[in-house]
Amino acid sequence: MSFDLVLFGGTGDLTWRKLMPALFQAFRHGKLPDGGRILAVARDERSDAEYRDYIRARFAGVEEAKQPSDEEYARFAGMLHYRRMDLSQPDDYRGLKAWVDARGADTVVLFLATSPHLFPVVCAQLGAAGLNAPHMRVVLEKPLGHDLASAREINRIVRAAYTEEQALRIDHYLGKPAVQNLMALRFGNALFEPLWRRESIANIQITLAESIGVGTRGDFYDRTGALRDMIQNHALQLLTMIAMEPPSTGDADAIRDEKLKVLKSLKPFTAEAVARDVVRGQYKAGTVGGQRVPGYLEEDKVPAGSACETFVALRTEVQNWRWAGVPFYLRTGKRMPARDAQIVVNFREVPHPIFPGTRAANKLVIKLQPEDGLELHLLAAKGGGGEERLYPVSLDLDFDKAFASERVGGYERLLMDALAGRLNLFVRSDEQEQAWRWVEPVLHAWRGDTLGPRPYAAGSWGPAAASALVARDGSAWAEEQ
Repeated sequence: MSFDLVLFGGTGDLTWRKLMPALFQAFRHGKLPDGGRILAVARDERSDAEYRDYIRARFAGVEEAKQPSDEEYARFAGMLHYRRMDLSQPDDYRGLKAWVDARGADTVVLFLATSPHLFPVVCAQLGAAGLNAPHMRVVLEKPLGHDLASAREINRIVRAAYTEEQALRIDHYLGKPAVQNLMALRFGNALFEPLWRRESIANIQITLAESIGVGTRGDFYDRTGALRDMIQNHALQLLTMIAMEPPSTGDADAIRDEKLKVLKSLKPFTAEAVARDVVRGQYKAGTVGGQRVPGYLEEDKVPAGSACETFVALRTEVQNWRWAGVPFYLRTGKRMPARDAQIVVNFREVPHPIFPGTRAANKLVIKLQPEDGLELHLLAAKGGGGEERLYPVSLDLDFDKAFASERVGGYERLLMDALAGRLNLFVRSDEQEQAWRWVEPVLHAWRGDTLGPRPYAAGSWGPAAASALVARDGSAWAEEQ
């Protein structure tokens, strides 16, 4: 299959930090189809050779095992091209179309790795230039909008140029191997599905923690915040995959139909519910990894007195027969003690204990980062005579070791799916809009809240109110258990 992959924002952070390393790994693994071209588009003047040197220099920042040798990069760089474009000029899009048409590739993927506010402009110009033929697809990075109205407007402009099957809304968490294994875990094995319901599960916790601060992105982050940046997209997508009903087939729309049903079943927020069930925080100075770090308000480009949240914890429920009454806790934050993304399924305790010793319920931990894997926490007896006592033990599956020769990163998987037209791991527009519809009452309530976010020390797990939120139901976050 011949292809052209066009990267708008070709000199930007996302391209050289994530996309190019992912494309090189696909090339190294033999998964990048032969006969492909990768075209980077940006505003400054560069030759193909200058752009190849620019990307080669950026690979120095990639972990050593993923760095190319000179020979490998020389072969990979043969696919790289560069084109100067002003994204506001129709003539530049017509020039791009001529460049694409001259070769006539089987598939053309247009990846918008630009600032999201440019999405409507670029999509409208692509449609006007005829860069929306049936063999062409557009990939949109999150965040898509900053509220429901802006998301709808972006989708309206995208739909004017592309069909739903051509518009791929990317969420890189869905490319993680452990997330892909959620479907296999639930629907490919007989073990868990009979227990995957309110009668057996006490609560489910989703944590997306980052040890880093906002860095040099203070101005962008202050317009976004943790709720928009992580909860509205990543956390809710994970929740849908945990809570969805079995789809009738493995087709993309069958899966996305079931995910949409979960989003529509989420307990809606009222102003009273926001005050009771949502905690927002903002980090102050503290210590992370043994290093003193500044508070959010001391970070570069953060406005003085900002009320932007860098932490959110919330409680919700999925109001259907399978999950009625089961709390779902979602939590995300910056400057946490560790970079840690995981889903914890806490099972109910046995109805009548007959063994002395530990009274701990079983739990399943689905680890997303920094490593991918599964941990099943059980109770077992040591044996050896005398009174049998129970002690905690765990079964640990490390996906990196189990599938060492076949592992691919999230962006690598999603880029290959985009080229192949596999839609299962991309978000449909009605999913995206329903997610915005659910979080909007929280945003509205915060606008009228004069107290602002609760402070928490960098290097902690957030405000104490987040622990109280879970303790109210007689439970605790995973690190407190």
